[in-house]
Amino acid sequence: MKEPRIIDTKIVQHYNRAMKNVTIKLENDVARWSRVWAAEHNTSVSRILGDLLKRMKKEKTGYAQAMQQFLSVKPRPLKKSGAYPSRDDLHER
Repeated sequence: MKEPRIIDTKIVQHYNRAMKNVTIKLENDVARWSRVWAAEHNTSVSRILGDLLKRMKKEKTGYAQAMQQFLSVKPRPLKKSGAYPSRDDLHER
């Protein structure tokens, strides 16, 4: 098994806001591939991971917010009066 490669970063100032450093462990081939891919796309491994995690956070929190909003609405009847049609009436074959 290959020894994972440790990538360490330093605190950097981006767009007038401090960003937190995170150290990650990657297998050598993954670290090499990610640096090459980042260079080919004029970005950095840090930017790729930051964007990925930001997108994941947005998706997860967006879903939770939508669920909370949906569940906060009081249920209401589908009809004001009368009986609902039977299943057989709705699905005649």
